Amino acid sequence: MAELDVGTLRLVFFLSIFTVMACIELLLPYRELSVDRVSRWPTNWGIVVLDAVLVRLIFPIGGVGLAYWAQSQGFGVLNWVGWHGWSAAVLAFLILDLAVWFQHWAAHKVPLLWRLHQVHHADGDMDVTTALRFHPFEILLSFVWKALVIVLLGAPVEAVLVFEIVLNGAAMFNHANASLPKGLDRVLRWGIVTPDMHRVHHSAEPCETDSNYGFNLSIWDRIFNTYTQQPAKGHLGMTVGLSKDMAVGARKFHWSLALPFRPLEMRRRRKSSDGK
Repeated sequence: MAELDVGTLRLVFFLSIFTVMACIELLLPYRELSVDRVSRWPTNWGIVVLDAVLVRLIFPIGGVGLAYWAQSQGFGVLNWVGWHGWSAAVLAFLILDLAVWFQHWAAHKVPLLWRLHQVHHADGDMDVTTALRFHPFEILLSFVWKALVIVLLGAPVEAVLVFEIVLNGAAMFNHANASLPKGLDRVLRWGIVTPDMHRVHHSAEPCETDSNYGFNLSIWDRIFNTYTQQPAKGHLGMTVGLSKDMAVGARKFHWSLALPFRPLEMRRRRKSSDGK
């Protein structure tokens, strides 16, 4: 599959899922936002555009390209043992999903990584654009981590393509300012991360922030005992973000990019987490 075709396919899925979730939020919002979209979206979109440009410039081959290279060279565990077909693709998908869960967990536990990841959590509201709001340095490190997993595993090209599309779409889905019917949510979260499940992770309460790390499959949080079913104050009563001051700053593009280098916010967050 040509790189142009891969990029076009990913873009079509991205824009389609974003449009659907944005319309749902507009027509049937679950929580009242603290500020309107105009105050937040330009910064969040500015960050994602910058992320996309940097990744494209620094890593032009992309994850699918790396998978193709590993396959053509016979490199990676799956290629060494001669494991191909659907079973290899499913295994690769699961391992990649676990790798992203572990990366997210580490972003909360390793102070240097948290400096970068707090840009995502500083958003004082949670909607579909929050799913796109990651510091460029975190995005680059994330690509390096996933690239290592793809190459060392020898992940099939098709599995990597599907995983990238699903991960991106799942992130927009579970960050959306929407809520599923309670019965449907209860059933779905046994398999995938729902908006209600992930919203707990964006709570201002440190013990809730440090839970529900999954972006796509929900099984990892249950396995590693990091699952929180509901926020203590309820979904409509909980506070989203890290602090009111940071929520104001997070609406500014340059402030958001400089956040990892501001020691005050870092100390405040770690002190709050340690005292939970």
